[in-house]
Formats: sequence, C-alpha cells, structure tokens
Amino acid sequence: MTDAPKKKGRLFYKFLFIFLIVSLVPLSIVGYLLINWSQQTLNKAISRDQEALAVGFADTVSSYIVNFRNVLFDAAHLEDFSSMNAGRQQALLNHIMQLHAVFLEISVIDSSGQETVRIGRFVHDTRLRDFASDALFAKVMKTGEFVGGLEKYMGSYPAITMGVEIINPVTNQGVGVLMAKMTLTGLSSILKTGFPENAHKQAAIIDSNGFLIAHSNSKEIYKPDAKLPDDIQQILLRNDAKTGGGEIVLESTGERVLGAFAEVTDLGWVIYIQSSVAVAYQAADDMLKRTWRMMAVVTVFVLGLGYAVSLIITQPIQALRAAAIKLGEGDFDYLPDLSMPNDEIGELAHTFMQMSESLKVKTAEIMTAQEELHRLNRSLENRVEARTRELKSAQDELIKKERLAAIGQMASVVGHEIRNPLAVINNSTYFIKTKLSAFPNLEPKILKHISIIESEIRQANGIIDEILGFARTKELNPKLTHLNSYIDDLLMSFPVPAHIQIEKTLASGNPSVNIDTDEMTQALRNLIKNGIEVMPERGKVFVRTEITASDTVRIDVEDTGPGIPKETLEKIFAPFFTTKARGTGLGLAVVKKVADRHKGRVEVSSVVGKGTCFKIFIPLVTNSQNK
Repeated sequence: MTDAPKKKGRLFYKFLFIFLIVSLVPLSIVGYLLINWSQQTLNKAISRDQEALAVGFADTVSSYIVNFRNVLFDAAHLEDFSSMNAGRQQALLNHIMQLHAVFLEISVIDSSGQETVRIGRFVHDTRLRDFASDALFAKVMKTGEFVGGLEKYMGSYPAITMGVEIINPVTNQGVGVLMAKMTLTGLSSILKTGFPENAHKQAAIIDSNGFLIAHSNSKEIYKPDAKLPDDIQQILLRNDAKTGGGEIVLESTGERVLGAFAEVTDLGWVIYIQSSVAVAYQAADDMLKRTWRMMAVVTVFVLGLGYAVSLIITQPIQALRAAAIKLGEGDFDYLPDLSMPNDEIGELAHTFMQMSESLKVKTAEIMTAQEELHRLNRSLENRVEARTRELKSAQDELIKKERLAAIGQMASVVGHEIRNPLAVINNSTYFIKTKLSAFPNLEPKILKHISIIESEIRQANGIIDEILGFARTKELNPKLTHLNSYIDDLLMSFPVPAHIQIEKTLASGNPSVNIDTDEMTQALRNLIKNGIEVMPERGKVFVRTEITASDTVRIDVEDTGPGIPKETLEKIFAPFFTTKARGTGLGLAVVKKVADRHKGRVEVSSVVGKGTCFKIFIPLVTNSQNK
C-alpha cells in the first residue's frame, strides 16, 4: 500500500510530459513552416516593389536630364543663335541662366572651335578659349549632341557637360556648338524628397565608373572621396542586368540591407535604393511576432492546465524543496512552514526539521571560527601590503638617488678632466691659425682640417654642457610670463636652416604661465633642434600653444620627419638613450626634467613615415591667480 502513491506520481508526470509534447511540438512545427512561407512570399513582394521604385526614379532622372538638354536644343535652333551674333546670343543665354539655376556655365563655340560667348555663375577668368582640338567639341559637331563629362565643379558640386549643335534653320547646317555645364545637386533634392531620413531609406546615383552623382543625403556628394561602399559599388558596376535587387550583407558593418537598382536610360547611370532589412521587412516581422504571441498564449494555457493538474501532488514536495534551498543557503531562522499530510512525505519533513536544527548549531560554530580566521587574514594582508609599498618606494628612491649620484660624479669628472684639455686644444688651434695667417698661399686642406678641429671642440663642449645641465639641479626661478610673446621671442632668435619652415599657431588671449624661462628655453630648443635634425633635406616644424580644459597650457612641437618606431618610443625619455650616431641621449631627458620641475608633464605621439609631436603641459595662471 505504501508504494502505490509513488507509482501513481511517476506515471502522472510521465503522462503530463507526453501530453505537453503531443500538444506543443506539432503546433510549433506547423506554425513555424506557415510563418516562414508567408514571410518569404511577403519579402519577395517587398523586394519587387523596391525594384519597381528604382525603375520609376530612373525614369524621373532621365526625364530631368532630357528636359534641360531640350532647353539647350531649343535655344540652339533659334535664329539668333544661327546668325552667330554674339550680342543676341549673350542676351538669350543670360535669360536662360536666370530661368534655370541648374546651369553653371554656358558657352557658344563657332564651327572653327573658337569660343565667342561665355557666361558662368562662378567664372572669374573671362578669356575666350579655343576648342578646335577638343574631343567633346568634335563629337558634338559630328553627332549633333552630347550628354556626359561628369566632374566635380569647383571641387565640390557634381556637374555634367552638355553640348548641342547650333543649326541654321535656313540651310539646316551646323554653324557651331552650344555647350553648358549643369549642376546635378537638383537630383539629390529629388532623392531627398522621395527618401527622407526618417523613412530609414537612402538612394544614390552613380555612373559606370562609380562616380557619385547624387545622394538622398546631400552631404555625401560634397565629400572629397564621395562614393558608395566598395562592396555595393562592385555589385552595381559588375552587374549587366538593367534592373535587379535583393539582400546584401555590408562587409564594413555586417548589416543586412535590401537593395534595388535600375539603369537610367541613355545615360548609363545606375540608381540604387537601399533600406534596412529590419525596416523593409517590418510588416513580415510584425506578422511573425503576432503569430508567436498567439503560440505563446496557447503554450501558457497548456502549461497552466498541466500545472493545475499536478499542483495537488507537487505542493508538499515544493514546500520541502524550498526548505532545503533555505537550509543550503545557511538560512536557519526563516524556514517555510512545513505543514505536511500524515504520510511518508510528512515523516520526511519531520526528519528534515530535526536535521536542520542540528546543522544550525554546527554551522554557527563554523561561522564563528571562519570570521575570526578572515579577520586575522585581512590584518596580515594589510600589514604585508603596507610594508611592500614602503619597501618599493624606498627601493625606487634609492635607485634614483644612486643613479643621480653616479651621473653627478661622472659630470664632475667630465667637466674637470675633459673640458680643460679641450680649452688647451682650442687655444692652440687659435695660435696656429694666427701664425698661419702670415702665409698668403696656404694650402686649403690645412684650413679645412683646422676648421674640423674647431667643430669637434664645439661638439665636445656641447656634450659636456648637456651632461652638466642634466646632472646639476639649480633652484627653479619661475616668473610670470606671457606665453605667446615668449614663443615669438624664442623662435625669432632660433637659427633655422634654409630647408626648414617654421609654422606657429598660438592660443588666443596670450595666456600667462609661471616658468623658469632659461630652463623652458633649453627644453623647447632641444625639441626644435631634434625636429630639424631628423629632416636633413626639407620639412616643417609646427609650434602651437593651446589652452586645455584642465586649466593647463599645452605647447606642441611637431615635425614632419620619419617618425619614431613604437618600440623606441617607450625609451626616448631615459637618460643616455639615443638612436643618433653622435649625441649623449640627454636632450629628451632634460625636457622631461623641466616639465616635471614645472609641475607639468610631457607626452609624445608619433606615426612612422609622417612625423612626431611632443606636447608639454604646464599649469595656466588664471586672472584670479594673477591678482
């Protein structure tokens, strides 16, 4: 008798599981297939509609161009043009330019190729041109008309060149050519009207070479490198079909879009319309969502029915399970009420409560011991971390002091043991030059070698000055300085070679800073000198000042040299590190030292092949600080 409820429970859950499978699986499969078939049919219809829209806009574009070509055609067949009277022609062309703003420039060319009249909206050079050898002129005289010659007029506006032959109505013979440049920005306005930004669609027109003629977003056509994405452009230019469309995955963003295209008659242009798949297939997605919501309602109903059937059997077990979860979480004080029936489940609940009381006592003892252990561990970790930080700081300070002491000792030795012999050599060289000046026919090689000796002495003295300047630390003597005026004076006195161009851009307002002008001059001279040395043939050095958002002033020294590799960039401020064949490697170390002493910092950015920019940040003196 005791096993009967268990067998009944197992059988009930098996039956419930089978009931759910039989009810939901066939419904899900049939619904999924119906939804997919409907969605595919609707998506194909949407794609065809977008393709038809592209064809319609292609006809509109063709008509737009033909209408303005007809304006030129009608004008070229007037008697005033066939008479080739420049005054009458100019009056008529002015009238056409006033009526039709799309014409940027119109010219009349006689049969010999000489331009007789030229009118333009942006034409500053009014000299008449010779088109005798121009291929476009020859083609119009041969075929009667020409539409093509796409270009960026004045570097910005997409334009097309049109030409029609001027016909004498009496003899029906060509007497010249009427040629015009027409802006195509009106096409972008047409596309923008048909495809506003809030419609989540965009359209564009390109020619057979990928030239972007018009776009629904007019900002696109004014870009210097205006074009469609490469993957779309390749599809349009490699397709021989007149019209087409379908889904496209953009390689640049991974976005799926619905595209359609159509060729513009007689022009060879292609109009392309694109919309996001999510927007284009919105209707299909809405239908899919509604269907899935209905299936979700049916699923909830079936699950609710199954839950209601099993509730009576599962309720005691759920209560016991909830108590077990609370016990597993260590919550012994808020166990749920286990009011169980007088059966095996009730006996199991009674045993469970006895076990929970025993666990409560043992867990309390373990938690007390664990908390004490954690407290001791935290105390020990804090002490170890504090001592480690102290040791690290002391070690870094000791290394720094030892290094500076070594540099100071070396500087003293260099200054005493090398500079004195150099002075003797310099004096001897001067004495030799004085004696040699008495010989009028002195061999040039001797003077050349004396000059080399003097140059090397100056180089050696410069190295000694760098080492002594880095090793000695004098007291900082800051003064309130107007930065722009200081930079002007510095650049005016700096010896700039002829092949180097200095360009400065100074912050407005002439900001004030507290600097030791001697030290800052040394740092800036080092940076400018380094920039000049890496450009032996020609180049530019840019010097800029700018007030940043953090109450600091930034001084930039940028060159157009070969740049610094990334692996070298991390070491350039280290003392005695250099990549030059000659030098101490202390120039940039001095720059960093000066920035640090002024409570600032120095940063560097470099692109190999383009140049390097050093940025010195120093505190700004505001008006309140001045007072």
